[in-house]
Amino acid sequence: MVCGVAVAGVYAAQPVLEPMGRELGLPAARAGWIVATGQVGYLVGLVLLVPLGDVVADRRRLLAVHLAAGAVALGVTAAAATVWTALAGLAVTGLLAVVVQTAVAYAASVSPPAERGRAIGVVTSGVVVGILGARVVAGALAEAWGWRSVYAVLAALSLGLAALVLTVLPPEGRRRTGGYGRVLASFGGLFRGRLLLTHGLVAFFLFASFGTLWSGLSLPLADAPWELNESQIGLFGVAGLAGALGAARAGRWADAGRAAPVTGLALVLLVVSWVAIARLSWALWLLAAGIVLLDFAVQAVHVGNQHRLTAARPERTSGVIGGYMLFYSLGSALGAAATTAVFASWGWAGSSLLGAGFALCALAVWALDRYVPRGPGRAPGGAGAADIRRDRSGPRGMIGA
Repeated sequence: MVCGVAVAGVYAAQPVLEPMGRELGLPAARAGWIVATGQVGYLVGLVLLVPLGDVVADRRRLLAVHLAAGAVALGVTAAAATVWTALAGLAVTGLLAVVVQTAVAYAASVSPPAERGRAIGVVTSGVVVGILGARVVAGALAEAWGWRSVYAVLAALSLGLAALVLTVLPPEGRRRTGGYGRVLASFGGLFRGRLLLTHGLVAFFLFASFGTLWSGLSLPLADAPWELNESQIGLFGVAGLAGALGAARAGRWADAGRAAPVTGLALVLLVVSWVAIARLSWALWLLAAGIVLLDFAVQAVHVGNQHRLTAARPERTSGVIGGYMLFYSLGSALGAAATTAVFASWGWAGSSLLGAGFALCALAVWALDRYVPRGPGRAPGGAGAADIRRDRSGPRGMIGA
């Protein structure tokens, strides 16, 4: 619930861009800044706020503070009388939405090693519900009570969750890894590790492919021959939600030591999904099937990546998740920016080729890391000896995962 509400605050603007921009006096050509502002805030939060999770002894308090402050920012957006006030509220909302990464790190920390993947899978499913569900729910709320009601409801939910996490979630009770300055200074050092770079590159191309679909899908659906309205287009989010939740067992597969083969298979399915998605002009059922397959693949890979990283670096779960999500954020932005430009020149066929190309790049990174020898002291899975020694959380030790 924490993850779903937090991430919805960033993506809720997508289905209400037109009425929101019109009421705030923002020209249609610049309406994209409403969404972009939240994404920029989120990117800053990954660098500045996520490392705090490795400083505090009990991350529940950090979750509560971020949720309460996020409720204030959402309330400012809901009550904004000018575009600059709304953008300021959205920027802070995005900044504090990194509570998602703190929640993932917390779940990984309090879970027994053999159940870590399952816990990450459950929590991460909340992110998917927030991203895809926000499109459907925000559209319905805006139609009934206006776009401001979307942010008012999210503010109330955030405030309620801030109180709930302190009373419902178990205390963490762990040792601090150092002060904020020290943890922040060492954040950059995480990127020198092969493990984070490899999984980060897979995530970069994975979410570039994801962004290509969801940021460009409304363009061909609103055009001939389908000419669907906004609410009808939003229903395809339900198909994506079904596919993503279908990958809920990805965490259990990771716990069983099968993260590597599952990741490879999921990336193959991601490439195949674009074959169906490219047939959008032929039949909508083919598009729906492709969306289910794509979101299943994305969720399976995403959960496996986070499981491997938190198992390898249990003392820096917040930092390593924050570093990984930087790749996610940049990949999503690339896919969103590229798909509209490609669609304008080459139509949906060009966008589909772009999405499939990103998927093939992710598959290539995974294959190179898994099968190409890396010299003395390197395992076939691309992890060094030190990584493997850290990564013995599952029943089979996760070697080569």
